[in-house]
Amino acid sequence: MTFMNLPNILTVIRVAIIPFFLFFLLHDIPVYRLIAIILFMVASVTDLLDGYLARKWNQESKFGRFLDPLADKFLVIASLFAFYFLDKQIPLWMILAIISRDLLITLMRFLAIKKGTEVRTTRLAKAKTVFQLTSIMIIIVVFFVRSYRVDIQETFEQGQIQGKKNFEIAAELFIEGIKMIEDERAYPSETKKVFAQSVPYFLMLATTIVTILSGLRYLYTNYRVLLPPYYLRREKSESRKIN
Repeated sequence: MTFMNLPNILTVIRVAIIPFFLFFLLHDIPVYRLIAIILFMVASVTDLLDGYLARKWNQESKFGRFLDPLADKFLVIASLFAFYFLDKQIPLWMILAIISRDLLITLMRFLAIKKGTEVRTTRLAKAKTVFQLTSIMIIIVVFFVRSYRVDIQETFEQGQIQGKKNFEIAAELFIEGIKMIEDERAYPSETKKVFAQSVPYFLMLATTIVTILSGLRYLYTNYRVLLPPYYLRREKSESRKIN
């Protein structure tokens, strides 16, 4: 089995896309945001393809099993930090909670390698990845819309000046949007604007909750990896024979 097979190349491509994705996302220009959407879609497709091809062609490797989830984490974390700088409604605690979960899983994978075993991936973890990528895609699309509607950002800034919490502001906007749907006199453009203001917060909140639950599930399933000894038992026995 070659080291750089096609599944692993796709994983490396996903990592290489990240800086270009960030460059276009951080520019408040519609065409740049559109390019960022396309790059994120390409990265997401490689995430689906590399694992599928590795299993289909029997090209699974320890390198691929380690790098694939790590590439997902790089893509998600890079997106979250971009959201934090771009949007007043994305609180830092959500980003830190997601990063903490990913750091814990990365540590567990490292310890598993040291022990000569592997961390078992749960169904919830796979569902979490799909949910994360879908939520991030929707938020990027919202940012694309905001490239044309700069007044959307002002609502959260004004609410925070008044001492309101982000959840309170988003909830008020969402309820207002529901009322506008029921009101036949409301302009569709204004209704879309209200939802564009509140959707990123609730998507991030849901993503954070799913991520935390996934981390707890991972910890429950693989907690033995965190327990000593932190080395291969056979290595210890072989060293004794040499001595």
